[in-house]
Amino acid sequence: MAQPLMPHATASWLVDNTALSFQQIAEFCGLHILEVQAIADDMAATKLTGRDPVRAGELTMAEIEKGQQDPNYRLVMQKGPDQLRRTKGPRYTPVSKRQDKPDGIAWIIRNHPEVSDGQISKLIGTTRTTIAAIRDRTHWNIANIVPKDPVTLGLSSQRELDAVVAKAAKAAGLEAPTDTRLEGDREALIEQLRAEREAAVRNADAVHVEESTYGGATFHDPFKK
Repeated sequence: MAQPLMPHATASWLVDNTALSFQQIAEFCGLHILEVQAIADDMAATKLTGRDPVRAGELTMAEIEKGQQDPNYRLVMQKGPDQLRRTKGPRYTPVSKRQDKPDGIAWIIRNHPEVSDGQISKLIGTTRTTIAAIRDRTHWNIANIVPKDPVTLGLSSQRELDAVVAKAAKAAGLEAPTDTRLEGDREALIEQLRAEREAAVRNADAVHVEESTYGGATFHDPFKK
């Protein structure tokens, strides 16, 4: 069940301004009934400034009236507090990864010069000032920056990187590059599978010949038509 944004302050206001029972207030505010009792008796560590839930849009006077007329009635919140939303800005990067950002930026600048500073900023989660400093080699730590794939560094996903590169290439009138990093591995895998298949066939033939001549007996070859 949704609760008021400031449950203790809301409870204080309801105690002072309504005839609702402590149990009703406790249930609405998500508090223990003894906490509401303490607020009513001014036993709380500090006197709370009440918060009007009607003005906040969390309750209506009609709802309060229903509660005052029936002690067993449970108040229904009209609108829960707005959830905090992340504002636009650079992507958050864990502290352990932040030192890798310059390397990822340098890799994109070197391998995909068509990608704009704004796109790099959103992808990596950095500032344009930092990107410009790396681009013109005035960054304070430029001597230790080694271009590294941001995907390998964990700064972005391969899908995100590919999307940014494709969009930048299209805007620049270029053909989007094809990722060929796995081509060698793919060819090697195909060769390995082909060799394993051929070896399996040779082994099967050898076993068949041995079984067909074992003990001087001749057996029917199921592989021959």
